[in-house]
Amino acid sequence: MKDTGQGPQAWFDGEAGPVVRPYAMTRGRTGTGARHRLDLIALVIPEPAAERPGLDRKLSPEHVEIVERCVRTPQSIAELASGLDLPVGVIRVLVGDLLDDELVHVTRPVPPAELPDVNILREVINGLRAL
Repeated sequence: MKDTGQGPQAWFDGEAGPVVRPYAMTRGRTGTGARHRLDLIALVIPEPAAERPGLDRKLSPEHVEIVERCVRTPQSIAELASGLDLPVGVIRVLVGDLLDDELVHVTRPVPPAELPDVNILREVINGLRAL
């Protein structure tokens, strides 16, 4: 910490400006609970109820920003973290709040085990060509 001339009471660097700790944005929470599994590539899509998020007084500025970014185009958890310059864990908690309030829904990626086998697809193509 640089000496800002304000004594030991200064908790931030004068050049960096004030800092909001991630746990302050999430009210000390570090997870979204077992209900929500938010992968990095899960897309966040706003619900019609989130048409004007800035008018909802219980939403923090970060919640509003997430909804507004996703209204323009659905974004993944990783894209939101990068765009808002916040840790992925914070984005997961904030998106979990939005899910609980039914302001967004999340599309989850298809697990690799559920994807069709490439060899089966090749066999089908070869069978169709033989017809």
